[in-house]
Amino acid sequence: MNVDTAKDTRQFLIEQVLLDQQRESKASIRKPLSYISGERVHKPMIYVGMATCGRIAGAEKTFHAIKGYLSDHDIDADLIEGGCVGLCKEEPLVDVQLPGKTRLSFSKVNAENVQPLLDDILNDNLPEHGWLGQYKNPILQNWDQVPYVEDHPFFSHQKRLLLEHCGMIDPESIESYIAKGGYWAFADTIARYTPAKVCEMIIQSGLAGRGGGGFPAGEKWEAALKTTSDQKYFVCNAVESDPGSYMNRAIIESNPHRLIEAVLIASYAIGAGKAFIFIRKEFKLAIKRLEAAIEQATEYGLIGHHIYDSGVNIDVVVKKGARAFVCGEETALNNSIEGKRAMPEFKPPYPAEKGLWNKPTIVNNVETLFNVPLIIKNGPAWFQSLGTERSRGTKLFTLSGSLKNYGTVEVPMGISFRDIINHIGGGLTGDKAFKAIVLGINSGSYITGETLDTRVDFDELKKMGSALGSGAFVVLDKGVCMVDLAKYFTAFFKKESCGKCIPCREGTARMLEVMENATRKPSHNNSFQTLERFKGVMQLKSLAAVIGETSLCSLGRSAPNAILNTLKYFKSEFDAHIFERKCEANICTDLREFHIDVDACTGCTACFKKCPVEAIIGSPRFPHFIVQDKCIGCGTCYDVCKFNAVIIQ
Repeated sequence: MNVDTAKDTRQFLIEQVLLDQQRESKASIRKPLSYISGERVHKPMIYVGMATCGRIAGAEKTFHAIKGYLSDHDIDADLIEGGCVGLCKEEPLVDVQLPGKTRLSFSKVNAENVQPLLDDILNDNLPEHGWLGQYKNPILQNWDQVPYVEDHPFFSHQKRLLLEHCGMIDPESIESYIAKGGYWAFADTIARYTPAKVCEMIIQSGLAGRGGGGFPAGEKWEAALKTTSDQKYFVCNAVESDPGSYMNRAIIESNPHRLIEAVLIASYAIGAGKAFIFIRKEFKLAIKRLEAAIEQATEYGLIGHHIYDSGVNIDVVVKKGARAFVCGEETALNNSIEGKRAMPEFKPPYPAEKGLWNKPTIVNNVETLFNVPLIIKNGPAWFQSLGTERSRGTKLFTLSGSLKNYGTVEVPMGISFRDIINHIGGGLTGDKAFKAIVLGINSGSYITGETLDTRVDFDELKKMGSALGSGAFVVLDKGVCMVDLAKYFTAFFKKESCGKCIPCREGTARMLEVMENATRKPSHNNSFQTLERFKGVMQLKSLAAVIGETSLCSLGRSAPNAILNTLKYFKSEFDAHIFERKCEANICTDLREFHIDVDACTGCTACFKKCPVEAIIGSPRFPHFIVQDKCIGCGTCYDVCKFNAVIIQ
């Protein structure tokens, strides 16, 4: 296919969109491309955020309430099940656009307030409250005194390239994606560039893998391209089993065609005839929209045999798997696709040389691939102009924890963690004191108050002994016990260990024993238990180092990070647990001691009646007492006391 053919292909895609729209419409004339892309509408358009986050917040009930309203009032309007714009805190989100007017976004629209909202807006009356803002559009009339969504603090400090169309287009419509320029990069790729040239462009762009390792994506592709084989495979890793991260699922649910286009480009670049999108079977909505998108792309001739007379043959298959953290490791993921147990293999040989069914295979994650169509469309130099000298482009994060604003965000590489918290996140809830940021369980990295001005940059984090992680961004306040958190991380890795290598299988179990001893209520007159606890703690650092250095895959190598970073940044908390048997945050139930203030106690007997182990004694209308030997630290007495007589020491 030559350059002229590429232009014809793009034009054909647009013509197909227009023809399909004409068939569905009673109008005798074609609708302009601006209508299909959502810039203009000829009748009211109502867009409901129906990604998983919206559905959890009640968007399905909102959608059905809107559908019922339109039916009852015989109103002809387009009602769209959409994706997620990222601001999950304000879900359910409903956007309304009237002919000639800009698109309005309303937050926290539940089923009960659908009627008053639509009564106003469909009669061209702006509701007094409830709107999030309006979207800028120079060809449409603005609503008076309504701020722009782009100026909202959550959005104004972002650089939305990968998220540009998320929450804005119909994720179940290929026409909506094509009208926004979708699949044009793929058309150009197979028409204008050789596979070697595509690999060169990705290398020149400086795109690094976003799965946590930061390895140059183009170099991986080139290695597979140069490996001679009669069959090659491309794999998109969409497992996303890292607790605290859901951004890959959100962008797949919101813009599945972008991922498919990226997979097609990557498959062409390495010479792969078949591509797999490996995703957790629990992601039912993402799977539904992916499979529908693949079917639509196949109907348009973008997937399959001899694509647009180019001689290129690529099949794309969705492969559903169980939630297993070890599948984040590429060789374990390949084993799972083959129907084997998900266990990592020794490297070398690397999958680029010997992967699926012993054929050259490349594995990239969702965020990495979402950058590819943009690089092809705008060029490597454009991508290099974004971010920092060694970390190009943008980074997706899932903001959660003690933040006023939470959701999926996209920030330019080089922004400081302090700016993300204060500007995009809106600061901590309830004006709580900041303690740390956890950058994904797979990295076990902490950003503390002393390092909060560190930039989002692979090299800067590497210098301080941390890693960027896969995208989880959990903000912790002073009410969190870091020792308890490290114990949770260790228990997670123990559970997720595939058991293949001894350091990971046995080492995580031993580390968990030490952490449980550190947070367990001490037994009186048990000197052996005390000796065992001290001995375990003394060996903990060296044990963690051995596990990190000798484990087979990245799961085992990262398993000790949470403990090592807790010892590095929060050693005083660790010492308090070990030596003083105290938890400063009062989170570790076994170390909490509850006492009753006799001056404040009225003898109401509420605590006496609710104590599950009968550890409270006393008579009605007289002060009560807690028998410490029986107390299990559950806190029930603290919760039921109405006179603040129960105190924690």
